[in-house]
Amino acid sequence: MNRPSGSDVPARSVVRLDESQLTAAVNLVWNVFLEFEAPEYTPEGVANFAKFLDRESLATKLRAGQLYLLGCFQQRQLLGVIAVRVPAHLCLLFVDKRCHRQGIASRLFQAVLQNCREDGEISRITVNSSPYAVEFYHRLGFVDQAGEQTRDGIRFTPMLLSL
Repeated sequence: MNRPSGSDVPARSVVRLDESQLTAAVNLVWNVFLEFEAPEYTPEGVANFAKFLDRESLATKLRAGQLYLLGCFQQRQLLGVIAVRVPAHLCLLFVDKRCHRQGIASRLFQAVLQNCREDGEISRITVNSSPYAVEFYHRLGFVDQAGEQTRDGIRFTPMLLSL
């Protein structure tokens, strides 16, 4: 864990989440989604996102090894969550609104990037970025693969990062 020198900010750690932490992760994602994403979505899009975020469905995918989640914690408080559909498709990246612009999303992404590089077989990471996050992904080096699209009421821009 790194602590900025001369700062009293407690260290933040990124860890792989297990099923026991899934409810906290789902709650964080849902609350942030409702505030920042849902206003731009149709009712169909909100319903489909809620269906994807279903705790039991995510738990099944975790157990099957189809998905993994990382969380950024400060002490015991969950500040942000990233989910990866195996092998390397980002399907969730949400940070508590009180912690936006503090490097948490970047830290979560760097942990995924390290996992992908350690794998040795992964040559690219993909994401279907929400409109809210497009510029963030551009700063990370992602490139648009097509213009914004809407599928099942969910707006996104398909993006790719070559490793």
